[in-house]
Amino acid sequence: MTNRQAHLVGSLPGDTAEEAMQLAMTSLGPHLRSLPDGETGVRRNWIISIIENLRTHPDLELVKEGDWSDYDKTPRLKVRRGHKLLGASLDFGHVAAVEASRPAFEKVRQGRPDLDFLVGIPGDFNMAMFSLGPVAGLRHRRAFTEATVAEITRIHVILGDQAIFQLEVPVELILLTKLPEPARPLVARMFGRWVAQLAAASPSGARFGLHLCLGDMNHRAFGRMKDVRPLVLLTNAILARWPAGRPLEFVHAPLAAADEPPTTEEAFYVPLAAMKLPAAVRFIAGVAHEEQSIDDQRRVLATVERLLGRPVDVASSCGLGRRDAAAARRTLERTAELCTG
Repeated sequence: MTNRQAHLVGSLPGDTAEEAMQLAMTSLGPHLRSLPDGETGVRRNWIISIIENLRTHPDLELVKEGDWSDYDKTPRLKVRRGHKLLGASLDFGHVAAVEASRPAFEKVRQGRPDLDFLVGIPGDFNMAMFSLGPVAGLRHRRAFTEATVAEITRIHVILGDQAIFQLEVPVELILLTKLPEPARPLVARMFGRWVAQLAAASPSGARFGLHLCLGDMNHRAFGRMKDVRPLVLLTNAILARWPAGRPLEFVHAPLAAADEPPTTEEAFYVPLAAMKLPAAVRFIAGVAHEEQSIDDQRRVLATVERLLGRPVDVASSCGLGRRDAAAARRTLERTAELCTG
């Protein structure tokens, strides 16, 4: 009998953190090594609420309106003329969220002292690009890096070894999928360096995982992979630069793409054989999907495990907050099925 572990990426159905975490424990408790707070309320839409709050930042102004109804209908900000954007002036709200949900976490995890608190942290380049656009995002990335590291540092003081920081880097993978194949290795190395630098600037001893993603706004993906080669390139590039003293504990890979289940075509997964994953780093296959048969999903997992030469753990491709509640619960049930057989 297969006995895989489960991973929850972040957002979960529920009106409160306690409700979301209790659902997670009821559905998957024995299979979980970490537990997010569910990112309920406005946080269910990843960084949208953070960027909306930046509309009133004194050093920023709106240059393009957007209602987030699609990937080309997002607002765009810019740094005001004569102003300078500093990391110390940015607050993404992750510290306050941890402080607010920690009592519920302690209550829900009673009897599971081994259960870690999973804290989702959007990558600095992701925050910069979604806020300011690609060109200005590059120019002002340092402010977002400083703010991100400051939040990781403060949360590490609050939670200590109980925290595992999930670095969320969809932009890097999505951009690789859209580049011509010859350009991908060089850009992947650049992205790998940036992600690793973010970890290196964080406190020594801080524990990390990686969440690679193809986008899930309104439960629709932005990037598409013809095969997993871009994912393997990016993962290997990050691993090659990963700093000592900041344990990397897992890599979560989107093998489904939001509302699209994972393909059953074996050729799609063949590049996984080139992934240089250390034995201590868990590979979490983002395959669990409510719109695909359990037999197909088991075949996909078997293919992935054969190519990697190791058992893998199971998750959905992204957080469940963008699904309706019934679909999210079905995905939790499917994850449990894949863990046990």
